[in-house]
Amino acid sequence: MFSFSEQNDFFGRRCVWVNGPVIVGAGPSGLAISACLRDQGIPFVVIERSDCIASLWQKRTYDRLKLHLPKKFCQLPKVPFPKEYPEYPTKKQFIAYLENYAKKFDIKPQFNECVQSAKFDEACKLWRVKTVSTIGSIRSETEYICQMLVVATGENAEGVVPEIEGLKDFSGEVIHAKDYKSGEKFQGKKVLVVGCGNSGMEVSLDLSNHNAKPSMVVRSSVHVLPREIFGKSTFDLAMMLMTWLPLWLVDKILLILAWFIIGNIQSYGIKRPSLGPLTLKNHHGKTPVLDIGALEKIRSGDINVVPGIKRFTGKSVELVNGEVLTIDSVVLATGYFSNVPFWLHVSIKLQTLTLINSISSSESETEFFAENGFPKTPFPNGWKGKGGLYAAGFTRRGLAGASADAVKISKDIGKEWKEELKQKIKKVPTHRRCISTF
Repeated sequence: MFSFSEQNDFFGRRCVWVNGPVIVGAGPSGLAISACLRDQGIPFVVIERSDCIASLWQKRTYDRLKLHLPKKFCQLPKVPFPKEYPEYPTKKQFIAYLENYAKKFDIKPQFNECVQSAKFDEACKLWRVKTVSTIGSIRSETEYICQMLVVATGENAEGVVPEIEGLKDFSGEVIHAKDYKSGEKFQGKKVLVVGCGNSGMEVSLDLSNHNAKPSMVVRSSVHVLPREIFGKSTFDLAMMLMTWLPLWLVDKILLILAWFIIGNIQSYGIKRPSLGPLTLKNHHGKTPVLDIGALEKIRSGDINVVPGIKRFTGKSVELVNGEVLTIDSVVLATGYFSNVPFWLHVSIKLQTLTLINSISSSESETEFFAENGFPKTPFPNGWKGKGGLYAAGFTRRGLAGASADAVKISKDIGKEWKEELKQKIKKVPTHRRCISTF
């Protein structure tokens, strides 16, 4: 799987030298990069904290989930979706696709290894990636040493749990959308869904379909577009229009068509942002909601739209408009965040220089990742840092963005790796090179 040398240090930690990049994360981004590297014959290691590939999809998504975009925009490099798959593959179909993808390229991650820290050693110009693995009562530590590090943990590593007054004292069940599977167990219950993005809309729809009584909190403005316009994917239509028209005009066309198809959503308590859907996505990373049936339920009253929350009290919630709702459960569809800042660190040298303010910020190298866990460099140049650091799947452009990152990163690594190999060969005496060919 990879070329390495291994030894145990004085404290019993396993040390592994990787003759190629270490990839953190075995989701779609990590798999895509691995496949592209395998195609070039470049060794690598994939580290995954869970016990399976694509753990977000396998363990932290609801049962009714389907890809929001047509499959041609969601396939990974080198392998299209099977022709028999529908235009919008189901969760199970997508997982099967990923498992077959990993099998095809012989991608075997180091499962159950959680990265504790990854630091660039200025002295030897190498990355030191420390992991902890706990299986049952057995705990082991490993340090991977490599020249290149690929961060592929993605935008949705952890669920956001907002601080709302009284939430901790609420007597009913409170779960994050990542732990929501089906509305079956909520039948007949009053459920407050906090959030009105794609997850909030779909969870509310699923709850309604299972005869629950959902109320969806719409605190801020959001764009809702039909998933298809006149039988064609809205996303596909937008991409086609953008090849000919400026972004602002495409936004106007989409909003006119959306108004024609789904009507004025403000009458249901859902306000549209002042920026157009594509402009908002590009500037702030906020994805428009693609409606697959929730609006119909809102019109019929099966999904109740409510304003922001003031506080929770016992088994009820007080809203900002003074209304009080009695509820049984809460589902937090409040989004996700990147966990990169918790384990990825800049070199000790750079940290020290920053702390003592011995040089100006213009003279020092700033961190590649911002405090929010996303690359500071805007799209499309946020995939490569310094010292052999790469980032995949942080473009806020879904699976298509992750695939594009994978292609660019693997090509760059291939170029660096082959150049390094040439330099090593040049240092080997001529007679040894001749002997090694036999």
